[in-house]
Amino acid sequence: MNPIEHGSFGRLTDGREARVFALRLANGFAADISDFGGALVRLQAPDKDGRTGDVILGFDAAAKYAAQNSYISTLIGRVGNRIAAGTFVLDGHTCQLPVNNFPAGIPCCLHGGPGGFHQVLWTAEPVENPDAPGLRLRYTSRDGEEGFPGTLNVTVTFSLHDPGDLRIEYEAVTDKPTPVNLTHHAYFNLKGEGDGDIEGHEIEIRAPAFTPIDSGLIPTGRIAAVAGTPLDFTSPHRIGDRLHDAHEQIVLGNGYDHNFVLGDAPAPTPRTAAIVREPTTGRRMEVLTTEPGLQFYSGNFLDGTLLGKSGRPYLKHGGFCLETQHFPDSPNQPGFPSVILRPGTTLRSTTIYRFSAG
Repeated sequence: MNPIEHGSFGRLTDGREARVFALRLANGFAADISDFGGALVRLQAPDKDGRTGDVILGFDAAAKYAAQNSYISTLIGRVGNRIAAGTFVLDGHTCQLPVNNFPAGIPCCLHGGPGGFHQVLWTAEPVENPDAPGLRLRYTSRDGEEGFPGTLNVTVTFSLHDPGDLRIEYEAVTDKPTPVNLTHHAYFNLKGEGDGDIEGHEIEIRAPAFTPIDSGLIPTGRIAAVAGTPLDFTSPHRIGDRLHDAHEQIVLGNGYDHNFVLGDAPAPTPRTAAIVREPTTGRRMEVLTTEPGLQFYSGNFLDGTLLGKSGRPYLKHGGFCLETQHFPDSPNQPGFPSVILRPGTTLRSTTIYRFSAG
């Protein structure tokens, strides 16, 4: 068996051809990844009966990823999540970014702007390792791209490890100070792609605190305890149990769209941040990361207008995201862990999605 195969993923509007790479382990665990946007196109994971199924929301051509604005299962950068008003001050200089999101009519720059890393055709290099097949993606983000200062060189490496780990490793260097907060916006449904909502999934998040949001989905700057709120997942709960709660934070987020505080700084090695179980299939996903934050998003803005690769619509709460990250709006929040990368320093971050069943 060849652990890495690749083929065409269609052409973009400018005529460039995108590719999709298939990574395979002998036990059936597999991932399809595109060089357009670093899209995780498919992720095949076994259920309790040993049958593999696709657990990732996505599309069957690069052009469909380019046409959607929900960031379905793509890489995110230069700065993931929201920056209030699309502006921040760095070393005394005001930087203005594109404003591409308006929750409650309040402007922000979301996920690096409309031309962020989710819209990039990356340079791809297969990593030929029969025990851990991988794909290395590289991109140079030029000084001033989407308003960000400095030329940023980014490398993202995906790899599969027996029996069921998808590992994502990020590296970045810059020639000028710039904010960087890299993540992947994978939408999961452990029942199967397009198979109804995710309200019956059970989730545990090992975070004692979260960053409350305002009506614009921007953190207020406070760090609050999860205890006594619908955001307390320190013991497992069904996602749907409190998804429609009248608590102010759930109302403001239209569900879960919150950053959970795992620590006050990056960890030296990946630590368990969350565990998700789906009772009907027996699938279990553990999220490990070196990042200090985790954004739990319950697919609140999916509305059925997007048709996935199976031809089924992606309905509200049809998928969930667990985005490992630094905190949202960090360039404007001095009390949050810094996202400023400076010349001479290398950003390194690792996230592992670990699958099992039983």
